[in-house]
Order: sequence, then C-alpha cells, then structure tokens
Amino acid sequence: MTRLDIPNPFGAPVFHEESVGSTMDVSKALARDAESPPGRSPHGTVVCADFQESGRGRVRGRAWNVGRRDGLMFTVLLRFPGVGGIPRALTLRTGLAVALAIEDFALGLDAMVKWPNDVMLPVRGAGTFRKAVGILAEAEGGDVHIGVGVNVAQREFPEGLRDRATSIALASGAEIDGGRRFALLEKILARLHAELETAGDRWRDLIEARLYMMGATAGFAEGPADSARVFSGAIAGIGRDGELLIVREGETVPRAFVSGELSIRHDLAYRPPTR
Repeated sequence: MTRLDIPNPFGAPVFHEESVGSTMDVSKALARDAESPPGRSPHGTVVCADFQESGRGRVRGRAWNVGRRDGLMFTVLLRFPGVGGIPRALTLRTGLAVALAIEDFALGLDAMVKWPNDVMLPVRGAGTFRKAVGILAEAEGGDVHIGVGVNVAQREFPEGLRDRATSIALASGAEIDGGRRFALLEKILARLHAELETAGDRWRDLIEARLYMMGATAGFAEGPADSARVFSGAIAGIGRDGELLIVREGETVPRAFVSGELSIRHDLAYRPPTR
C-alpha cells in the first residue's frame, strides 16, 4: 500500500491500493494486525482503492463494483472505547456527511439521504432521483469499519443498473476527471470528522432536511433487506437513534423501524422538502 498525501482531519493515514478484494477486508486486517507499527491504524485510518474485486453491499449478492478511477471506494476505520462508545445512527450520519461533501464538491447539486445507507442524486430534468452512493458499516467490538462507494465520473452503467444508478458527473452535467476523486475524499473526511466531533445533536434535523421521500408515501420492506413483508406509509422523519419513522396507511401515529428498506419505483417523481 502507498500512503496518499491528502489532509485527514482525524490525523490518521490514508492508504491507497490499485486493486483489492475489498477495502473493508483490508481495513479489518490493519485493525487486527498486532505486528503493525505503532500508530499505523489509529482512529480515522482510511483505505481506498481504484478497483474492488469483491466489494459487497448490505444485501447478499449486491456488490459495489465500478470501473477503475471512475468511482471512489474506501473504508474508514473508527475506533471507539467499546460498543457503548459507538455514536448513535453512525451509518446514517455518515450518509449525511457524504451528501454534504458531494454538495461541496459539485456546487448546486442537491444530495438526498435515503434511509438507511444510500445517497441519492437527481436525474437532470426528470424530477427523479437515483442511487449514487452506498454505505456499509461493520463493527468488531468498538472498532467500526465504514465502507463507502461513490459513483463519481461514470457516464454509463450496465443494463441492470441504468434505471437505478447515477453518478456525480451525470447528475451535475459536468465532465469529471477520475483523478478528482481524491479531492472528494478529502471533503468527505472533513465532513465526517465535523459530524462526529463537533455537530452535536443537530444531525437529525440536518438529515430530515434532505431525507429522501420525507413526507411522501413509499413502500417499505420491514425487517431484513430482502424481506417480503412490505407495506405502504408516509415517511415522517428520523428517530432519536436513527430509526425510520413511518405513518402506516390507515394510522395516524408514526411507528419506528430499526431495519428494513424503502421499496420505491425508480421513475417516481419526488419534490424534496424545502431547506
């Protein structure tokens, strides 16, 4: 691995590989390696790669593999003093940090946080949104490995993804050189550090201001991501611990869900809430 010379507000190294199985696996190996030099993998250590051979998603069989240099793929190692020290709604708050960083990177672009672990970008002129970012967090005791995949410079997607995925380049209408992905990484790290160290309890308000489908009716698959228990309800907000609040059809009081997945039509027009 080589060490990138980019600012990291966590004060930890940013490592780069051309190709890996997955950055998540490399991050875990660094965290467990007792032979590593002192300080090699402190809180905030980053592993990024140009290509992942076996990137994985929240649902078995959903991998996040993109062309070399077209996307930004990385894992951040966050080390807390035990499970009880892990911040609430960490995956969702990472999504907020990534959304804000994308808006810093591509001015004028509105990024939406889709519960529980995606970021959506608009389709130009269509009033619809598509997935541009996937996030996956895995914990080992107080260590949390947050894997992030961002579509940055892609102009085309495989047939099965064309109506569901987008990139910053497509959403902004700009030609983006793949080399700029490290500038985006720098902005994401700055936003994530600020969110975890200085943002306090404002995260719920900030997420609800850009929560995808906020106030609209959507289908929801309750429980595991591949659950068949689907119902419809109005998205009402985010709970204290990052739960999704939904008012089911025929009811008036929101219910809180800690696991599940929004089930939506990808051609569905949606007007974001006014910020």
